[in-house]
Amino acid sequence: MNQATIALSINAAARREADEPHSLVAPIAAPLALESGSALHGLRIAYQTYGTLNAEKTNAVLVCHALTGDQHVANVHPVTGKLGWWSTMIGPGKPVDTDRFFVICSNVVGGCMGTTGPASTNPETGEPYGLDLPLVTIRDMVDAQAALIDHLGIESLFCVIGGSMGGMQVLQWAARHPDRVFSALPIATAHRHSAQNIAFNEVGRQAITADPDWREGRYLTEGATPRKGLAVARMAAHITYLSEPALQTKFGRSLQDREAHSFGFDADFQIESYLRHQGASFVERFDANSYLYVTRAMDYFDLAADQGGSLASAFRGTKTRFCVVSFTSDWLFPTEGSRQVVHALNAAAANVSFVEIATDKGHDAFLLDVPELFATTKGFLDAAAKVRGLTD
Repeated sequence: MNQATIALSINAAARREADEPHSLVAPIAAPLALESGSALHGLRIAYQTYGTLNAEKTNAVLVCHALTGDQHVANVHPVTGKLGWWSTMIGPGKPVDTDRFFVICSNVVGGCMGTTGPASTNPETGEPYGLDLPLVTIRDMVDAQAALIDHLGIESLFCVIGGSMGGMQVLQWAARHPDRVFSALPIATAHRHSAQNIAFNEVGRQAITADPDWREGRYLTEGATPRKGLAVARMAAHITYLSEPALQTKFGRSLQDREAHSFGFDADFQIESYLRHQGASFVERFDANSYLYVTRAMDYFDLAADQGGSLASAFRGTKTRFCVVSFTSDWLFPTEGSRQVVHALNAAAANVSFVEIATDKGHDAFLLDVPELFATTKGFLDAAAKVRGLTD
């Protein structure tokens, strides 16, 4: 591999995770102490804000993104050109109303959109970290966000909200920084991953690491990209975000651009073509090593582990107001996991409400146009704002 090709590969990764014109980047001076016992020096956090912070700094809402999300929650994404991943939820007059609230969303540590991750430059070598980046956890992600909130001069957050892996971060925030979280809205999540979820993540990681172009994680310095492996990982994961009824309704056994079977291994069916498109588009905006790191962080998450197995102990004495939301057709994070969180919060005498929304949209329902979700979110935030003393 010639040096020019290597340089182009590294530069492409750098552009993806560098300071974007649509993002702010906070340099964090203090080392980030990681749950593994390592420390991350020179941490940089890429974030986006929407709305205006009030004079009392009491209207800040932190949005925590899911596995493949990023800080571009409500603006046009600089890579895909599409609207932000939660633009249905966040904006003027929407459930998370940016005319009332100051919304913050940051790329998680270990990510690939500007926050320090495996594609970032290792200051000790001048090359991308690759697998030299220490493993990170959900707790590390939250501690990095807390450092960002400190950087912004905000003492406490009006609300922390997120779905899926974002919901894990919400729960971790409420347990680790209870005095800094007035209200919490974890959606389509759980206090720990199931064996099935870990299994799906491992399939994705194996697809990536089996790709010859992964190069033991050194693909950026060697001018390669494990495109096929990352695409397959995305395809497998995407199936878990949907429900069988939704798949049947949308695709069924319909053929793709043909009237008969090809009797080969091309994409005969619409669902095959759809998954291939999902995989191919994903590799243009996401880093393969980041996928390894962030899925591992989800696998390690277990909020009760440090409490002797008692989830209620993680929330003991909390004054945070909670609203827990699940979806009937979500088999990746089924309602039973949300109920476990609610039972623990009840045992801790927390202020908690719980809503299970009937929908066939599966796990991805939290990202889609689901009126009951919008109504639940707005109702909870309106009530919490009244208690907080926030006026329209």
